[in-house]
Amino acid sequence: MPLKTLFLNPPSFENFDGGAGSRWPATREIESYWYPVWLAYPAGMLEGARLLDAPPHHVSGEETIEIAKEYEFLVLFTSTPGFPGDQLLARAIKRANPKIKIAFVGPHVSVLPEKSLRDCPEIDFVCRKEFDYAVVDYAKGKALEEIAGVSFLKDGKVVHNPDAAQIQDLDALPHVTEVYKRDLDVTRYNVPFLLNPFVSLYTTRGCPAQCTFCLWPQTLSGHPWRKRSSDDVAREMAKAKEMWPNVKEFFFDDDTFNIQKARTIELCAKLKPLGLTWSCTSRVTTDFETLKAMKEAGCRLLIVGYESGDQQILKNIKKGATIERARQFTKDCHKLGLVVHGDFIMGLPGETHETINNTIAFAKELDVETIQVSVAHAYPGTELYDYAVKNGFMVGDNKMVDEGGHQLAQIQYPGLPADEIMSAVHRFYDEYYFRPKAVFRILRKAAFDSNDRKRLYKEAKSFLKLRSARNKLVKKHHDEAAAAEPVKA
Repeated sequence: MPLKTLFLNPPSFENFDGGAGSRWPATREIESYWYPVWLAYPAGMLEGARLLDAPPHHVSGEETIEIAKEYEFLVLFTSTPGFPGDQLLARAIKRANPKIKIAFVGPHVSVLPEKSLRDCPEIDFVCRKEFDYAVVDYAKGKALEEIAGVSFLKDGKVVHNPDAAQIQDLDALPHVTEVYKRDLDVTRYNVPFLLNPFVSLYTTRGCPAQCTFCLWPQTLSGHPWRKRSSDDVAREMAKAKEMWPNVKEFFFDDDTFNIQKARTIELCAKLKPLGLTWSCTSRVTTDFETLKAMKEAGCRLLIVGYESGDQQILKNIKKGATIERARQFTKDCHKLGLVVHGDFIMGLPGETHETINNTIAFAKELDVETIQVSVAHAYPGTELYDYAVKNGFMVGDNKMVDEGGHQLAQIQYPGLPADEIMSAVHRFYDEYYFRPKAVFRILRKAAFDSNDRKRLYKEAKSFLKLRSARNKLVKKHHDEAAAAEPVKA
C-alpha cells in the first residue's frame, strides 16, 4: 500500500481563492472559488488518498490539523501570497503528527525551492513544476534521490534533482471529475459570471503565448502546448453529465482552450451531441468560424484577457494581439450570442494616467457582460517580476495582499504611484458598472430569474462592502504619504 496521502488546498484568508486552481491567488471582491484541478490528478492515482479543498468547504486550520493526524504524507499546494500562512500550518501539522512527511507544490516553490525549504524546515521536499508523478512515486516508496523534479535538504545542503520531463500523454492521467465526485461538494464552488453550480477541468496543459505577467506558463504548466484527445475529453464530459444532473455549466479552464482552430472544431464536434452548456478561456485571436462551432456545440461564455486598451502596453507585455483584433473578436461574440467576461489589468509596464483612461474607455466601448479588473502582480519567476525588480518599480514592502488577502498594488512607475493604480481599479469598476446600460443589464437579469436575484443581491453587498474598505485603505495610504512629504519653505 502507498503512504496514506492527503492532498491539500490549505485554509487561508477568508474567501481566499488560492493556488491549486486559481491563476491569480487572492481574496476576491466577491466570494469565488476555482476547483483544485492540479491536486486532483495525483489524488486520483493513489489508493486511500483524499483531496481536501479547505477554503470553499470552510474547513478551518484547526480542523485541517486534526484531519492531517490520520495521514502519513501531505501534499500542500501553496502560492506566493499564501506561503507565510502555509508555513505556519505545516509547522502545526508536524507538531500534531511528527511522523508525517510534507511536500509543497505550486509556482512559488517551483521558482524558489531553496528559499522555501530554508524558510520552512517542516517541508521535507518540494516539487518543481508539474508534480503529478513525483508525489505518486514518493508515496509508493521511491527514494527522493531517484525522483526527478524535486528539491530537498540533505546534511544542510539543498539537493536539486534534474527537472522532470513534461507530461506528454495527458490521456494517461485520471479524470479529475471522478476525484471531485469522491471528495468535493460541487455546490460549494462559485464564480459570479458562471452558472451555478458549475464544474471546471482542463483539456490541455501549457500555453505558447509569451505574456510577461502570466504566472502558470512561466512557472508551472510551461509554454509547450499539450492536449488531451477529443475522445478522452468527450468521455469525461459524458460521465460528468451523468454524475451531476444538477450542474448547470462545465468550464474548460485551460491556459488557452481554443488556441488551435482544428483541434477546437474537432472537439466541438464531439461535445455537440452531449447537449452540454459549457464555457472556456479564449484569446481575441480566435476567428468567427471557430467561435461559431463553439456556440453550436453548447458554448455559452468566454473568459477573455483583454488586459489593456493601449496598443503599446500590449506590445510591452508580449500579448500577441491588437486592439483592432480585440474589437472584431468582441463584435463576433456579440453577433453569435456568446457572453464575454473581460479581464483587465491596471499597472502593467508603460501604464500612465492616459493609458488608464484609454483602457476604461475601451472596456466601455466593448461593453461585455462582466469584467474583472486586477492590479498587476509581479510573481517571482515571471518576466514581469524581473523587469520590475531591475528597474526599481517594486513598492518598498513588496506586499501582494493586505491583511485580508486582498490584492495590493506592488508596482509603481514615475508619475504613477501604487495608490493611484489601486484607485484606478475602483474607478474602473465604478465607471463600468454604474453606466445606465450596465445597470439595466443587471436589473433585467435579476427581474427574470429569482435565483439570480438572490445571488446578485448577495454579490452586490459583498462588492460594495469591500469597495468601501479598500477606498478607505487607499485614502489612508495617500494621507500618510502626503504627511511624510517635507514642508516647502
